[in-house]
Amino acid sequence: MADPSTYRPAPGAIPTSPGVYKFRDAHGRVIYVGKAKSLRPRLSSYFQDLAGLHPRTATMVTTAASVEWTVVDTEVEALQLEYSWIKEFDPRFNVKYRDDKSYPELAVTLNEEYPRVQVMRGAHKKGVRYFGPYGHAWAIRETVDLLLRVFPVRTCSNGVFKRARQVGRPCLLGYIGKCAAPCVGKVSADEHRALAEDFCDFMAGRTGNYLRRLEEQMQEAAAEMEYEKAARLRDDIGALKRAMEKNAIVLADATDADLLALAEDELEAAVQIFHVRGGRVRGQRGWVTDKVEDVDTAGLVEHALQQLYGGATADERSESVPREVLVPALPEPAAPIKEWLSELRGSQVDLRIPQRGDKKDLMATVQRNAQQALALHKTKRASDLTTRSRALQEIADALELDSVPLRIECYDISHLQGEDVVASMVVFEDGLARKSEYRRFQIKGFEGQDDVRSMHEVISRRFRRYLQEREQTGEWAVPEEDRPATPELGSGTVARDEEGRPKRFAYPPQLLVVDGGQPQVAAAKRALDELGIDDVALCGLAKRLEEVWLPGEDDPVVLPRSSEGLYLLQRVRDEAHRFAIGYQRNKRSKRLTAGELDSVPGLGETRRQALLKHFGSLKKLRAATVDELCAVPGIGRRTAETVAAALSSRTPAAPAVNTATGEIIEDGADQAAGPVAAAPQTAPSQETP
Repeated sequence: MADPSTYRPAPGAIPTSPGVYKFRDAHGRVIYVGKAKSLRPRLSSYFQDLAGLHPRTATMVTTAASVEWTVVDTEVEALQLEYSWIKEFDPRFNVKYRDDKSYPELAVTLNEEYPRVQVMRGAHKKGVRYFGPYGHAWAIRETVDLLLRVFPVRTCSNGVFKRARQVGRPCLLGYIGKCAAPCVGKVSADEHRALAEDFCDFMAGRTGNYLRRLEEQMQEAAAEMEYEKAARLRDDIGALKRAMEKNAIVLADATDADLLALAEDELEAAVQIFHVRGGRVRGQRGWVTDKVEDVDTAGLVEHALQQLYGGATADERSESVPREVLVPALPEPAAPIKEWLSELRGSQVDLRIPQRGDKKDLMATVQRNAQQALALHKTKRASDLTTRSRALQEIADALELDSVPLRIECYDISHLQGEDVVASMVVFEDGLARKSEYRRFQIKGFEGQDDVRSMHEVISRRFRRYLQEREQTGEWAVPEEDRPATPELGSGTVARDEEGRPKRFAYPPQLLVVDGGQPQVAAAKRALDELGIDDVALCGLAKRLEEVWLPGEDDPVVLPRSSEGLYLLQRVRDEAHRFAIGYQRNKRSKRLTAGELDSVPGLGETRRQALLKHFGSLKKLRAATVDELCAVPGIGRRTAETVAAALSSRTPAAPAVNTATGEIIEDGADQAAGPVAAAPQTAPSQETP
């Protein structure tokens, strides 16, 4: 590990001009590339106290052994040079994109004498027109099959084309009219190129003029009684319209725009782009990026724009960059990006965040696609058996366990400003979630907000139940007076219920994970010690820096950010957080919408609704006699007496609110119309996990 002070530039040596800088390691490899409006303050920020740097930035500057920079005239030049160097050096600490080349595109090889239409993947080639990308190759082939009737451009390989020229006989597509057969001279090279250019114009969205021209030709042919020609043109128009219908209209004003959305967590982000041309979605693509540098949403947007448009060739730039680029957050500053995009396009480009209307709605759709892409990426990564095995082994090695933790339990505390305090327990077996084993807890031992005390209570309750269920198996046949007060945990018979199923807390984990740092780990350890349990491994995962804390240790275990073991621990922790938040929200919702009848013993939802429907309001229900209550179907005399006694002992504390209409209800009247909540208080603005 290098000391950044050993290679820090001399004071005043760094210029204040715009520029691009490179950090190199001891072997001379470029490990990070960045740009700055002013190099001096930006580079100086890397050489402050390491404790003040983001952990990823601190790792980068301690890995580096030197720094160098290049001065440019404008921020736009800095942006272009940064992208070029990232592509050239592939620095390990810059944002990296995966799956960038996996999406198929429709390509027209205009760089050949006889242009060819084909499906292409990979890097773009000079002189080739690209359309898409598409989600699936079959979607391209369906579109091409419809268009070849109108634009019979060749689709065969060079080998097939040369063979047809040698034998003087076209392939099947040439016989059925889906290829102009330039191989045997049915059309000249110039005529075939004109067909290819018309095909490109249609795919680029210039469809209206071409359809109108075909319709005029059809009308002229019909007027001249050339009915076969008119019928053929009619079928051509139908084929083109069917090809257009495959791309749904999403923006009514025939907008040309690219919409970019992100879904991210601490380590990864999914980028989704919808290409809209002529108001229709013409293509879609997506990446998954590693957040190996300290970067926020605006920074990810900037990197994505560089990746999306920086690789376009000079021939493609005017078409690849649309008039509008819609993003979830604007890079800071946004002016150089706008200027760079405008230079690529050759005209003004509007880079902005959609605020209302159809474009905002479409951005929400792109956002959902990004979230699904990130979830799918995580699912695929987690479902791979080899990956899961490696993750478990990495955890065992890092925590120095005797064996891999095949069963992992994770606990999280959730509350809203100290109210509705709950906890969750999630279980992963062999690296996969075991949702049937999930459990929820209400904190009962005290009131208020104390995550450490809550964690101690939850761990104590969970393992006390385990010991009780294990005792019921008869493993401890020792008389009660001779039995230790805190029996040790062993590998005895699993407790089961009457139907032979394992009881709720029958299985102990090999690894217990708590969401938090040293305080939460210490509380869990104290709970285990009080119960005499000493063979369950324990750790905590602190969310801020993703550090793994062990009991009694002053320093955390830092797993590599690319570690599958860390990834699995994060999935376990995030699942516990999700489960706890869901339970806490549900509990709070029930509390806010609870009515006076909810706490009447023995009165279920059906009979509550029947009472409210019969009397029409809680005010009338409160004034009803026992005999009147008995007249309601399903209400017996004992239940009626219980309801009457419960309502007579209570008075409304505050005006009620009908949450279905928002009305203030005097004396609790008209509750049958909808759920009722007490007069609202000032609600806290943030949930605490």
